[in-house]
Amino acid sequence: MNTSASTSWIERSLQSVWHPCTQMQHHETMPLIPVSHGRGAWLVDMEGKRYLDGISSWWVNLFGHANPRINTALKDQLDQLEHAMLAGFTHEPVIRLSEKLSALTGGVLGHCFYASDGASATEIALKMSFHFWRNQGQTEKQEFICLKGSYHGETIGALAVTDVALFRDAYGPMIRNAHVVASPDARQAQEGETAMDVARRAAADMERCLQERVGKIAAVILEPLVQCATGFAMHDPEYLRLVRALCDQYQVHLIADEIAVGCGRTGTFFACENAQIWPDFVCLSKGISGGYLPLSLVMTRENIYQGFYDSDVRRGFLHSHSYTGNPLACRAALATLEIFETDEVLAQNRLKAASITEALQPLAQHHQVKHFRQQGMMWAFDAVFEDVNAPAAKTFSRRFFTQALQEELLLRPIGNTVYLMPPYIVNQEEVSLVGERMLKVFDQVMGETV
Repeated sequence: MNTSASTSWIERSLQSVWHPCTQMQHHETMPLIPVSHGRGAWLVDMEGKRYLDGISSWWVNLFGHANPRINTALKDQLDQLEHAMLAGFTHEPVIRLSEKLSALTGGVLGHCFYASDGASATEIALKMSFHFWRNQGQTEKQEFICLKGSYHGETIGALAVTDVALFRDAYGPMIRNAHVVASPDARQAQEGETAMDVARRAAADMERCLQERVGKIAAVILEPLVQCATGFAMHDPEYLRLVRALCDQYQVHLIADEIAVGCGRTGTFFACENAQIWPDFVCLSKGISGGYLPLSLVMTRENIYQGFYDSDVRRGFLHSHSYTGNPLACRAALATLEIFETDEVLAQNRLKAASITEALQPLAQHHQVKHFRQQGMMWAFDAVFEDVNAPAAKTFSRRFFTQALQEELLLRPIGNTVYLMPPYIVNQEEVSLVGERMLKVFDQVMGETV
């Protein structure tokens, strides 16, 4: 990628675009890839080099780039309605989407409230819970509980329930702190313990906090089954069952942040289905629109909706975003749900997941790998370093990312954790390619002297 055209686009981007989740100085040495187009599981740069999108473009792309069926739905919607405000108006795509999502919960959850991004959904759920208790006259229920290592977004309210120092420390004075309790991360299992044992220990810590702050807690927020941004910490479904029971016992809301883990990623459409429980709020974003347009939403129960239903406007939920319920985004989501249904995606994913796990076995058994793990269409493992403070460990993620690009793979480790979240449409040839080249990249990066 040395032509003047590509170089020009890179230079223009570095001069004008402030890229997300990036220390911009790193782009003095780390490649910036100018993307030309995408097809299926692949992104293509301006020189025609392909990159298999092993992370679904930040976990959003479920059915491939330029998916013909989603494209067709959006082109049709463009000729009908691009946007209308949802205050005082409504439209077919948002109605149909809300009905279909509620039906997927058997009607337990409904009354979808829309926004544009995951952090906004987190903010909505936190505010709804807080305001509900206020409307009920329980004004002391103002506090929240989150898990160690939790991540729920980077707006100020979302950072309050995020326990990743890198994201929140700089903004500490702006943040209202939540209570942080033990994570059920199965990697914490001691000798002789199972993942379920870890889940039970973590649930006991949750109960301790609920007992200490009885009458003060509005809601517990968690990512069901997989805490993604903290290094793909996976836990046993038993934890969700225990926390659901505790929330019922202590009259506390349960907020399930399914922004990254919903839409089939964990093997069921909603991650909570793995534990056969329903929360009081579900936050969805990322994959819900198939990776096409910004869309997020919060689903909640009838009794919570009724807690705001009043002649007094001050008891209403007066939260809003200009593009709430955007018809184009909702139409993309409807097309996405149709693919799930017509292609029997969840059943097909179970077969595909077994194939991918098999392809990754050389990595799973690698002497420099520990905690190889899988949940649905998500895989992760941790690189082993004798000294985690050594330069080789501290630069691992950037070196792996750069080397993977050389092998036509888009993979973006979190610290020393390598993860794979491919689009659901990867074929067997692509699965084999990923397995072979991930192993090659890992061996090269772990063998480097830094």
